Amino acid sequence: MFNERGYDGTSMEDLARALGVTKSAIYHHVSGKTELLRQSLDLALDALFAVTREEGATSGPAADRLDHVLRGSVRVLVEELPHVTLLLRVRGNSEVEKHALERRREFDHHIAGLVREGIVDGDIRSDIDPAVASRLLFGMVNSIVEWYKPDRGLTAEEVADALSTITFRGMHS
Repeated sequence: MFNERGYDGTSMEDLARALGVTKSAIYHHVSGKTELLRQSLDLALDALFAVTREEGATSGPAADRLDHVLRGSVRVLVEELPHVTLLLRVRGNSEVEKHALERRREFDHHIAGLVREGIVDGDIRSDIDPAVASRLLFGMVNSIVEWYKPDRGLTAEEVADALSTITFRGMHS
């Protein structure tokens, strides 16, 4: 509902109707829609940060770790599509949104750090700005929420393979 109508445009009544329950049933589990927003954003962010702690993201050359995080981020995006979509649409209009944006920036810094390490290792070109590279790479990842449809036969792995190929080998034959 938040993705369809926006957070501000969604009432607890709308949520209850969509879920087929009463508002009091929702309030039994959460304090309100702000808590639902926080839970959704945290779910997306926690899943993304979990990728950065996987073995493939913590050992080996930085370029390989970056590839692992990119692929894992695509997997998270596909598995948690509504939550990641919501995360990408927040603008910092509330404390919950501001906190989510801070965590997104922390994730961006992590990616920029991997790019920086890859440059030092000689695996990534030295004329690339790590912060710009991070934003561009995740611009590609984040754009997936706009066009990916799970029922159209393209798997998360296929999308991740395409992203990895374009990122690390380019589009030239």
